[in-house]
Parts: sequence; structure tokens; C-alpha cells
Amino acid sequence: MPGFVVVGAQWGDEGKGKLVDVFAEKSDLVVRYQGGANAGHTLVVNGKKTVLHLIPSGILHPKTQCVIAPGVVVDVFGLVNEIKMVKANGYLRDPSQLKVSDNATLLLPYHKLLDAAREKDLAEGKIGTTGKGIGPAYEDRASRRALLMADLFEPETLKAKLEFAIGEKNHLLKNMYQTEGTDPVALTQELLEIARELAPYRCDDTSLFVDKYLKENGRVIFEGAQGAMLDNFHGSYPFVTSSSTVAGSACTGTGLGPSRIKTVTGVFKAYTTRVGTGPFPTELDNEIGAKIRAEGHEFGATTGRPRRCGWLDLVALRYAIRINGMTNLALMKLDILSGHDHVGICNAYNLNGQTLTELPPSTQTLSRVEPVIEWLPGWKEDISQITEMTQLPPAAKAYIEYLKTHIDVPIEIVSVGPGREQTLWIRPFFEG
Repeated sequence: MPGFVVVGAQWGDEGKGKLVDVFAEKSDLVVRYQGGANAGHTLVVNGKKTVLHLIPSGILHPKTQCVIAPGVVVDVFGLVNEIKMVKANGYLRDPSQLKVSDNATLLLPYHKLLDAAREKDLAEGKIGTTGKGIGPAYEDRASRRALLMADLFEPETLKAKLEFAIGEKNHLLKNMYQTEGTDPVALTQELLEIARELAPYRCDDTSLFVDKYLKENGRVIFEGAQGAMLDNFHGSYPFVTSSSTVAGSACTGTGLGPSRIKTVTGVFKAYTTRVGTGPFPTELDNEIGAKIRAEGHEFGATTGRPRRCGWLDLVALRYAIRINGMTNLALMKLDILSGHDHVGICNAYNLNGQTLTELPPSTQTLSRVEPVIEWLPGWKEDISQITEMTQLPPAAKAYIEYLKTHIDVPIEIVSVGPGREQTLWIRPFFEG
């Protein structure tokens, strides 16, 4: 059975974690294929919130296997703490439920130091990085000097590679950024201790592990982090993340061919948010944006930073659909739009009197566009407790119908709250 990819269709924080958790109930395997601990996937089960950063969002289903693939940069100290948190909450009782690829890149303390030093040095030109070391870790992978998960279990190799890597990083930190570096002896000892804790989760070939599930007709979910508009190649560069966030990365990050993918589900909110700097055409820097932020709890799960909020941007959404090859969509947080007299949707941009219906490839151009907003009637009713699409207020139904007429991919899931049970299905997702 081909796999299913869940990918963000905006600037991240769309609700992918919740959706993967819902899908995982009927899945055999969930694979995290890119990014690092800069992602925060929030799950709410029986009213209790769990925030995951590296562990796939299927971990709260005891019968669902989870894999961290080679395309992920792994903060091993953070991963150990996350494992302890999940186990303390009553999950991951069997270590075999989680597999971490031997070929995944280690994200180490000196990556975070370098990330923070660079961001500080940028002063007014800050990118808005989370400071989690993601960029420097991917740089090491690209420059062929990264340490891999497998190195944790080879003490002599670990020591030699750390000495080389830290020598370079300390030179940069001390001489270019006037910042203290890392002690290679102390870090080597800490990593040897971490290795003992991570040994039960080690997997030498996660590509083969995932391939066997697919060949045996297992249902495999590929879970992306961040969103399409933050893709390193196709997002609003340089205000992007350090990995490729689009659906195609499920193949490269896991080690599978594109023929193994059947469905690409794009996840988007009923409004738009982004964290950090960069162009954001529909941003509402006013009381409406503040209301959406407060009611949507739009604060970063990883950093706690307030998210910038704005009306739904269909120009950006159509772009995300195209570059990901999305086959269906999940509309999240529709309940947050309750209470507005009118709801805005951006269906085009204005640039010096010219109407644009396609996203401009230049970030500089995107920063100059003005959104063309179409207004729809709002609704006052609380929709967070409804269980069927037919129970939606007429204005909320009209909102969804408007979206359907302006995008050529079906909306098949609607979320009206953070809980698993607050998910409305237009059709059974695993149908066929």
C-alpha cells in the first residue's frame, strides 16, 4: 500500500500534529522525515496536552510504530528528555515502538551556540530563527562533517569526529563572535552516557524498515514539520527553515521512491499565521489579529513566541498545493473564526495596480503586494462541540463552500477544536 504524506500548507503551525494523531489510530507506522526540534506538534487527548518536537505524532497510539528518519537533525539531549516525558505520561512502554535512524544527523550544543551567535550578530536583519541549531546542523551534513546517530555507539569514532568538528566551531565562536566554545572532552563523555539511553531505539536501516511495512500493505503516514512556505528552496527565502518541508522530502528524507506515495494531505488553518520575520501579505496588526491570536492560542509550541495572525491567503495556499502535489486538504481551527461579524479571505494580490493570482517567486516582490480581501458573513455560534458537518452554521458552511470554489483540491477534513474527537470527516480518509 502506498504511503500518506501530511504536510503543512502555510507557514507552519497548521495543526499537522493533531491530524497525524487522528490518522495514526488507523495506521501502522508514522515517519518523521525532516526538520528538527524547532517543530512543536501539539496533541490533546482526553483534555491533556502533549507537545512533541522530535518523536512522531503517532506515539500516543501504543500499537502504532514510529520512526525518526535520516532526514531529521536529532538533538539527542532533547530527544532523551522527550522520551522521558512521553513515558511519564504512560506512553512508549515498549521501546520497540520508536526507531531512530543510524543515519540521522546529530544536532549538538555547538550548533545551538553558533545559531544564537549568528542571529545576535545580524542585529536588525534577524531571520527569526528558533535558536535550536537546525541550520548549523544541516550545514554540517551538507559539508560532510556531521556526526551521525551511529557514531554515538563507536567511542573512538565519536571522539575523533567531535575533536575535528569542535575545533572548527570553537574557532568561529571565539574569534568571529567572541563567544565561549564547547569542551570536546566533556561533550564526548555526555554523549557516551546519552548513547546508553538511546541504544534501545537504535535502527541501522529505517528505509528498509519502512519499505517492509509498505510491501506488507501497512498504512504508513509520513509526517512533515513546519510548512510549505518555509521550504528552504520554495519558501519566502531567506525567511525560511533549513530543510525542505515539501511533500517530496518524505521520499528523500526517508529513503524511498516517489512511487511509494499515494496521498498528500495539505493542512491549513482557517486563517494564516507565521512566526519570525518575512513577508506576510494578509497580516492583521490590529485588534482582530490580537483576537485571533488569543482565541487560537497562537504562541509557538517550541519558543512561546506570539505568532503573527492574518486572514486566510488563498494565493499562498494554491501555491502550496501546486509545489506539494496535494491530493486533499484538511481545514483546521475553523472554530477560532466564530464571533466575527465578517470574515476576510485573500484571493489575489495587488502590485502597483496589477492583479496577481499566483504567488510571486521573489520574496522582495511578495513583501510589496497588497492583499485583495473578499468579505464573507461571519457567525457567532460556538462550533467546537458539533459532531457533524450538517450542524455547522450557514455562514460557516458558506465559508467552506467559498474555499471549494477557489481551490481545485477537495477539503475532506474539518477541525473544530484541538481534541481528537473535534474532527469532522467529509469522507472516510482511508476509504479505498
